[in-house]
Amino acid sequence: MSRENFVVKEQQKLEQERIQVAEELNNLRELMQAEVDVEPDEGDAEIFEREKNAALIAVLERKLGDIDTALRSIEKGQYGTCERCGNQIELARLEVKPDATLCLSCQQEVERLTRRNRPT
Repeated sequence: MSRENFVVKEQQKLEQERIQVAEELNNLRELMQAEVDVEPDEGDAEIFEREKNAALIAVLERKLGDIDTALRSIEKGQYGTCERCGNQIELARLEVKPDATLCLSCQQEVERLTRRNRPT
């Protein structure tokens, strides 16, 4: 498969994933807007559920942003180019993580630097 055909296929997958993530986000936001009716003995479970949903919303919002970034890079003709070194991202990596913005080498280097700079 040519790189161009691969990009078209990945664009379709990204667009489909974007729809699913957006729907899930909308559902979670609706749940969060429902008023919490806290009973003294049941409150903890509902609060925990809301906190879990809030964390999931944050993850999905980040995922939606990553998908949008990938779709914009496709529109600009820059999809699959590492933002750090400018080399092409491996097709196998893009197949697994279509919203990847770094090649595997750069991703590993960024993660290594992040771990090294974390306070212990």
